[in-house]
Amino acid sequence: MSRNLLTLTIGKQKNIALIAHDAKKEELISWCDEHKKLLSKHFLCGTGTTARMITDRTGLPVKGYNSGPLGGDQQIGAKIVEGRIDFVVFFSDPLTAAPHDPDVKALLRVAQVYDIPIANNRATADFMITSPLMDQEYDHDVIDFQRNIAERAKTL
Repeated sequence: MSRNLLTLTIGKQKNIALIAHDAKKEELISWCDEHKKLLSKHFLCGTGTTARMITDRTGLPVKGYNSGPLGGDQQIGAKIVEGRIDFVVFFSDPLTAAPHDPDVKALLRVAQVYDIPIANNRATADFMITSPLMDQEYDHDVIDFQRNIAERAKTL
């Protein structure tokens, strides 16, 4: 099975997903407020409660999807697959079990499969948001899934 690659471009204006577990929402809101000027240049979306809280507390427009336990993580994952999310900031809480943990793992997996930058803590998010790549286009290679499917179908 050949793994031919396809080059995709992340535009200068990024589509950024903002997600946080309950114990990390305040930290993400603080981070968004600290980076408000940079974030305002990009399209922001997030899971329900987090998106609403960021908008209410920082004034940044954040398109909200469902809450994580109600499928919001899966909605964000689907947007990654569609090529509509370029960058994920997900402040997860490693010390608290989440009932929707399989959804979180699926989101992290799809971000990895599609070579999407993802920060799961403040330090990583700081490094990513201040990278010179934030203000320019970025080409990255992903598996050409259509070709992969066509080749696989011939062998089965």
